[in-house]
Amino acid sequence: MRIAMTYTRLRTEERLLLDEFEKLGIEVEAVDLRQQVFDPEDLDFWHGFDIVVDRAVSLTNSLVATRVLESAGIRCVNPLSTLELCSDKLATSVALAGAGVAVPRFRVATTPESGLEAIEQIGYPVVLKPTVGSWGRLVARVNDRDAAEAVLEHRGTLGSPQHSVVYAQEHIDKPGRDLRVFVVGGAPIAAIARYSGHWVTNTARGATTEGIELTHELREIAASAAEVVCGDAVAIDLLECPKRGLLVNEINHSMEFRNSIAVTGVNIPMLVAEHVARVGAGELA
Repeated sequence: MRIAMTYTRLRTEERLLLDEFEKLGIEVEAVDLRQQVFDPEDLDFWHGFDIVVDRAVSLTNSLVATRVLESAGIRCVNPLSTLELCSDKLATSVALAGAGVAVPRFRVATTPESGLEAIEQIGYPVVLKPTVGSWGRLVARVNDRDAAEAVLEHRGTLGSPQHSVVYAQEHIDKPGRDLRVFVVGGAPIAAIARYSGHWVTNTARGATTEGIELTHELREIAASAAEVVCGDAVAIDLLECPKRGLLVNEINHSMEFRNSIAVTGVNIPMLVAEHVARVGAGELA
């Protein structure tokens, strides 16, 4: 079996995956997408692989490569449909809500005026997010109308099409943490809690982590969310609502796991590598 692993930066996660593939005796070629030119009429190089694993940090690179490769019938992990759903918070929320998976209440608008109405339908405090983004960047908690008007004015001044979309989500009074469940091949394999004194609990912003038990409730909602986005290997971010229980906040298609291996005691890259190998061998769809 031959596997290609695409990347734009070889982080710890990618190096750990390469190590696990080597242990399985699988030949893997790491391909820097920044150096690639795709000719849809000549993909012989890519057809030499049984499967392609996308690990690009750049969302644009991931989408471009996966779209071209899948058009030629090349199996990618994760698939293009998963990338498209998970990389857009609106698309994720709509898909999950439509499938009956519990999510925070949200509203969407496309002008500052309708955006203010969307915010006030949710009620203060409210969380404003860009529909595309990661690591908690440009996420704002708005506590009153004055703050809402200021944020909407700033976004309008930025002028990009992305900033014209107002995605307003209810603020969940979580207990100083959020939860993340890693799902591989449809099966939840590990879970962590992320703690922070700040209301944004991203490890990229200093949150600390600890491993937690994978309860039946966590397994059920994480597996359901992963099924909605058809993810091979995804991380489900969950909020604990005091009134409604677990809610799916976001889904990560290119999950980071280096800080979660020791605290959970689960060899996450090994399980990902084994799943990729089974898919590449035709054992799984």
